[in-house]
Amino acid sequence: MKIKKAVFPVAGLGTRFLPATKAMAKEMLPIVDKPIIQYAVEEALQAGIEQIIFVTGRGKNALENHFDRSFELEMNLKNKKKNEFLKEVQSLVPKTGTIIYTRQNEPLGLGHAIWCARDIVGNEPFAVLLADDLIKSKTPVLSQMIDRFSSLQSSIAAVMEVDKDQTCQYGIIDGVAMDQDIVKIRGMVEKPAPEDAPSNLAIIGRYILTPEIFSLLGKNKKGSGGEIQLTDAMHSLLKRQSIFGYQFDGERFDCGDKTGFQMANLAFAMERSDMRDKLLKYIKTFS
Repeated sequence: MKIKKAVFPVAGLGTRFLPATKAMAKEMLPIVDKPIIQYAVEEALQAGIEQIIFVTGRGKNALENHFDRSFELEMNLKNKKKNEFLKEVQSLVPKTGTIIYTRQNEPLGLGHAIWCARDIVGNEPFAVLLADDLIKSKTPVLSQMIDRFSSLQSSIAAVMEVDKDQTCQYGIIDGVAMDQDIVKIRGMVEKPAPEDAPSNLAIIGRYILTPEIFSLLGKNKKGSGGEIQLTDAMHSLLKRQSIFGYQFDGERFDCGDKTGFQMANLAFAMERSDMRDKLLKYIKTFS
């Protein structure tokens, strides 16, 4: 089946970036000159996704407005003949019906946020993208995963190796290698201590899930941190069907972390011909 829908859980408060996120959605923090969420949405659309489903919360108006028309701004740019900016602003707005919003009324975790989209997704496989995980790659990671799904026809989670002492920050899989970039998952655990981790392969914020996940999430079983964890539901799903880990081609930046956010800004800025030389000159002053 074709993957047509993608869920974006964006209800979080972004407390790690306070005070910057006191009055602004964390997903609107910019990487160079585009908000984090825009990179994720562009990745989904480039992968052929036809419907974007935002699971939002209070204080996300700026995010909703970003993907809507701003006639006053467009008229201002048109009158000033800033046609390049006008074209870019207009390109942000997908055709009507492409974006749908639903609310997560309680902060009960990632699993609960995805469950909130169940009636919109329906009975079909779908993608999940966590905007905090920004990935720089030649081919969008979701496109890579959809290519794999066409043959596997099973749930897939993007995975990457992490340092052993960092396993307590991720969902960690236990699996057996099947191919150069595919691991068949035998089990998974949310944020294990290094001594308890079954491997150093961590799940990061790209998934393709089958609709059977919703019945498991709907049990509202709380796990690590007192939240409804997607990892726990996927572990239960293993009893019914296969799940695979995909070791993607690309460089991932954790933009939910202040250091990772700054590293992403630097990495993307260095690809800009109008910024690279000035940045290199400035960076050398710290050596």
